[in-house]
Amino acid sequence: MEGTDNVLEIRGLVKDFASVRAVNDVSFDVRRNTVHCLVGENGAGKSTLIKILTGALARSGGRILLDGREYAPRSPREAKQNGISTLFQELNVVDQLTVAENLTLGMEDTTFGFLRKTDKIQRMVSVMNSLEPSITPRQRVSTLSVAQKQIVEIAKAVAAEADVLIMDEPTAAISEGEIQRLFEIIRALREKNVTVIYISHRLDEIFELGDTVTVMRDGKHVATRPVSEVKDRSELIRMMIGKTVFEGYEPRPDVRKDVILRVQGLSNHKLSDVSFDVHRGEIVGFYGLVGAGKTELARAIYGADAYRGEVSFRGARLPTRTDRVIEAGIALVPEERRSQGLFTILTIRGNVPVMNMARISRHGFIRVAEERRVTLDAIDRLRIATSSTEKEAAKLSGGNQQKVVFAKCLFADADLLLLDEPTRGIDVGAKSEIYAIVRRLAQQGKSILVFSSELPEILSLCDTIHLLYDGHLKGTLENGSNVDSREVMHVVTGGI
Repeated sequence: MEGTDNVLEIRGLVKDFASVRAVNDVSFDVRRNTVHCLVGENGAGKSTLIKILTGALARSGGRILLDGREYAPRSPREAKQNGISTLFQELNVVDQLTVAENLTLGMEDTTFGFLRKTDKIQRMVSVMNSLEPSITPRQRVSTLSVAQKQIVEIAKAVAAEADVLIMDEPTAAISEGEIQRLFEIIRALREKNVTVIYISHRLDEIFELGDTVTVMRDGKHVATRPVSEVKDRSELIRMMIGKTVFEGYEPRPDVRKDVILRVQGLSNHKLSDVSFDVHRGEIVGFYGLVGAGKTELARAIYGADAYRGEVSFRGARLPTRTDRVIEAGIALVPEERRSQGLFTILTIRGNVPVMNMARISRHGFIRVAEERRVTLDAIDRLRIATSSTEKEAAKLSGGNQQKVVFAKCLFADADLLLLDEPTRGIDVGAKSEIYAIVRRLAQQGKSILVFSSELPEILSLCDTIHLLYDGHLKGTLENGSNVDSREVMHVVTGGI
């Protein structure tokens, strides 16, 4: 441990998922007692890298040295035993328990089944008091703010003598004042010999807090530099997006005629005063990074989340119940296709007509021949690769599963399609086919909203692009040759 200034040394790290290489020959060092920032667009490989470091995923190749020794954790528990803890966006606290009970959860000392007060508990409470004296051990965690819950988790990690604390988007759900308090705590951790690996899309935080920054792009390591040597946000953005080439968009000047959807002042737990129009046959993109509010906006329009404000569709106020929204002619392709978009235990034939069973039924009975006919028609129109209508959805590739979800929405006779991360987790060939389907639907007069964290996808497909940051609509631009991808990234990372 004394022989190196590096707490972590990552060498040629690789992680493969089937045909996708999520982490591709990544190498960099993390110096001891620093705040080491990790940045990159969605899909850059950051989350996969962190899961390898914390034992949630096994690497496919490469080496990791922790304090100069080989490190290959087989579980998050083993990572913690080696001194690496993680503060995730989804906090790992139990609201029904007290602060003290949360601090010792999983590490209790008992005698004959009864909890004993030990020095361990006292040490954790002492650490927490040094970080945030206003939190008392007997408080229920449910009474704490998100920022205070974070402090409880930080105290637990520090008291357990963590050498490395990984923070994944820790400021996504806390206020400006709480952010500054968190930064004070992080600086104090550095003085306590704790190394912090800090992941954030808010680039201003990198310059305020970081000692070193590592940039990842498309699963690869782009650069690791002292923050003091990075000139400004623009230079960091250039490293993040590289020379991205956007192909495939062809301007369609006649699409902005009849307004089919009007959203005015939409606000809820995540969104703030969002307003926009969508025209018949238009492809409208919503681009933002983690915590921007894309999924929440799609769910609100679909009637899955409550909201204030007004949404009108075809000139009439849109109902706020999902079943009524579907009846009105709106369908959602959700981000999680396996858990939310498909009945994976059913066949393709069992999935395709499920949003409009009345079309294949008579007197309450399904017409099997009609069910098979519409399924074959969908397989042909969307080029779903399958040997039979009777193939289980779970056994299809990711791209073909997504096509089945599209088929469901089209059979529902929707005039407006909401596509939430429509190509996440599918290969390049399947992506291009999905894009072709979207363009063809728009030419047929369908209106399409694309909610995506992939900038190339948005710029390839969409006529109008709305930029989201922290629940606010921060900018709108018309697609074309004059779009500056660096300016887009500046806006969605919190730039003014």
